[in-house]
Amino acid sequence: MKTASSNAGWVVVAAGALISCVAFGVLLSLPIFLAPISADTGWPRAGIAMGMTLVFIVMGGASFVWGNLSDRYGPRGVLLAGAALLAGGLAWASRATSLLEFQLVYGCVVGAAGGSIMAPLMSTTTLWFDKHRALAVSLVSAGIGVAPMTISPLAAWLVASHDWRSVLLMLAGLTAATLLPAALFVRRPPEMPAAMAQGGASSGLKQLAGQALRSRPFAVLAVTFFACCATHSGPIFHTVSYAIGCGLSTMAAVTIYSVEGFAGLIGRIVFGVLGDRVGVKRMIVVGLLIQAIAAGAYAMASGLRDFYAVAAIFGMAYGGVMPLYAALARNYFDPRVMGTVMGGLAMISSLGMALGPAVGGWIYDSFNSYAWLYIGSLMVGLGAAAVALALPRVRASAAGQPLPAGA
Repeated sequence: MKTASSNAGWVVVAAGALISCVAFGVLLSLPIFLAPISADTGWPRAGIAMGMTLVFIVMGGASFVWGNLSDRYGPRGVLLAGAALLAGGLAWASRATSLLEFQLVYGCVVGAAGGSIMAPLMSTTTLWFDKHRALAVSLVSAGIGVAPMTISPLAAWLVASHDWRSVLLMLAGLTAATLLPAALFVRRPPEMPAAMAQGGASSGLKQLAGQALRSRPFAVLAVTFFACCATHSGPIFHTVSYAIGCGLSTMAAVTIYSVEGFAGLIGRIVFGVLGDRVGVKRMIVVGLLIQAIAAGAYAMASGLRDFYAVAAIFGMAYGGVMPLYAALARNYFDPRVMGTVMGGLAMISSLGMALGPAVGGWIYDSFNSYAWLYIGSLMVGLGAAAVALALPRVRASAAGQPLPAGA
């Protein structure tokens, strides 16, 4: 199959970047509402925050389901359904009358909706590009990096002058007003095979998906993705607390996140361009090594300048590496099951993301120090780079296209 790097493909990229920005901006805005919700309802902050934990758990499993549906019926319908569910979930959460209702609605409904975004977007984007594939997927995921600089400040500004229920309703309206129209611009290339264009749930499609999920490339990619997320999830979650313990003020410590986020945005573009030029696998290995060393370097940081320097390198590395998994996966798997593959990878990587906060908290409680968290992240990160080296070389078909796994 021949894909086209055309104007239509870049329209898909632009729509995808907007969708990822708004969707993840509103989905990850819950920390902004912790104090207002607790003050208004009397619910404990730990209980409210549990909604965010449920989001990550549910989103991982939902990604696999949504990705499979995208393979069968196309990305547009999946994104439209997910956008409607996300807007509806936010609106429902704004009307919750008990903590349990809020946890279940925000964690399960909003989390399930969040799973509908990246697997269809990333898999579809890879289908449009051969020459600029790494840059394209990096630009789509760049929306996630832009979200903390746009949607989060907007939510914080609104909360300052409105009650939390009204603001959640406003975010629900923003979600519907932006995601639903943007989803209409996301489609497969016209050169897609007839079986895929028809979206049938044929036994052949199921067989291809099964071969992909049982293949060596998927296993190595999944382990690498899991270890990559386990490497950076702990430092991302605990570094503000660690910086405060080093004597920084709360406001100064919070700015470390801003540095990481901005550096991650730059890293997505830089790694995307270099991935197309020198090879995606090579850039993943390089990025994982840099990420591991930077994570370990946090243990030696003390002043604000130290934290900024490490955060810039760390953020650029993990931000740059994350979207490249989709570009690399496209080299191994049949395009007709890319949604299922990306959903499976997202599900496994979410388990790695869930490890960092919990393990980091246990380390601090046990040793009264975060040192072993960063040392452990260094070791896991080096392991991720070592595993990535085991990825098989891409075999080319007679037509010059990568052969799918199992072919």
